[in-house]
Amino acid sequence: MSAPDPAGPASASVFAPATLDDWLAHCERIHPREIELTLDRVRTVKDRLGIRFDAPLITVAGTNGKGSTCAMLESIALAAGYRVGLYSKPHLVHFEERCRIDGRMAQAAELVPHFEAVEAARGDVSLTYFEFTLLVIARLLAASDLDVVILEVGLGGRLDAVNVFDSDCQIITSIAIDHIEYLGTDREAIGREKAGVMRAGKPVIVGDPVPPDSVIEAARAIGADLWRPGVDFSYGGDRTQWSWVGRSQRWASLAYPSLRGANQLLNASAVLAAFDALRSMLPINAQAVRQGFAKVQLPGRFQIVPGRPTLVLDVSHNPHAVATLAQNLDQMGFFPRTHAVFGAMRDKDIAEMLAKMAPLVDHWHFTDLPAPRAARAAELNAIYRAVGQGAPAGASTEEHAGPVAALGAALSAADPADRIVVFGSFYTVGAVLENGLPPLAGQQPG
Repeated sequence: MSAPDPAGPASASVFAPATLDDWLAHCERIHPREIELTLDRVRTVKDRLGIRFDAPLITVAGTNGKGSTCAMLESIALAAGYRVGLYSKPHLVHFEERCRIDGRMAQAAELVPHFEAVEAARGDVSLTYFEFTLLVIARLLAASDLDVVILEVGLGGRLDAVNVFDSDCQIITSIAIDHIEYLGTDREAIGREKAGVMRAGKPVIVGDPVPPDSVIEAARAIGADLWRPGVDFSYGGDRTQWSWVGRSQRWASLAYPSLRGANQLLNASAVLAAFDALRSMLPINAQAVRQGFAKVQLPGRFQIVPGRPTLVLDVSHNPHAVATLAQNLDQMGFFPRTHAVFGAMRDKDIAEMLAKMAPLVDHWHFTDLPAPRAARAAELNAIYRAVGQGAPAGASTEEHAGPVAALGAALSAADPADRIVVFGSFYTVGAVLENGLPPLAGQQPG
């Protein structure tokens, strides 16, 4: 598999940053808007570059659960001996996290030549940051001799840049209210946008147990091969193990995925349906399934850091995801007090997020975030004061300039038996991971 060098490299010779950071800064400058939904620009440059995937391609869309689904797909395929390429976003700490090849994160030096190629090919086409970097990573993946490629869809689906690539299988995870300014104000409208990733005659796995009618109608309208939970595949289990049944395969006595959380079986079930649908192209065995679920890792998704006090990291950033976080926290057992470090984007439904967590949190540490769209700590505090009904008696708040300072204050205030939850945004969790987690009592050195 190869991606030919674009004709006309003159623009790259005129503009040639030396480092990945320089290229990323350039990508942030060249388009006037952060998000501008259309496929025309990215399709034009993709065609100029000649990017194509000769390996089976899986795209993963949805509101929540996409990262976990991609991670499980990758882990099982690797365990089956396949060479896997993965594109996911956003990253927590390093941009290179967005691209994984055969289980390892791409290196900056691998990416820079592809930035140069995209810059040379785009000419006067003004790409957004997301469009430019997708093409960079897609070009690297196309040149990497892969057996399967997994692409995580970003905003929506129909007009997300990933949708310029025709996939062999699509997964649509949970559908919830988010990005209403771009996708619509209800699940039916949002489902219609997500359904835009479907392809005629190709399997589309719907992971949402109660999908909007618009998703079902879209699949039927274009003749997609629709897989629905409870109809085409199902799962069940007890406290120790679970089983799965699809159209042609069944897996029994499965251990639960190493990713924690109440919704992970929904994601895992959709993953197995995708492999069932692609069984002629990507056959897998029971050992790969068990090993893949056992080894899968994904930082920041209900990640529990060993030590005392208990530290939970979760990138949940909309009401649906925060409701799942609250459910997961409620099932953890007893903690004398729960401290929360919370930072969020201003365009999110902050009031609803805080309302879902208010009954669980004794002390809030609201924080500024290093992003123009972020709400200030004082704004978050004011919203909490307006919606904090149901909070424990004596619940209190503090404001901080950044997530690291907020976590430090929470650690100082917490007793060893307490619990600290960091959530609200990738920026919130990424900031506390950037320089490594602070040492907790009872952690093993290493």
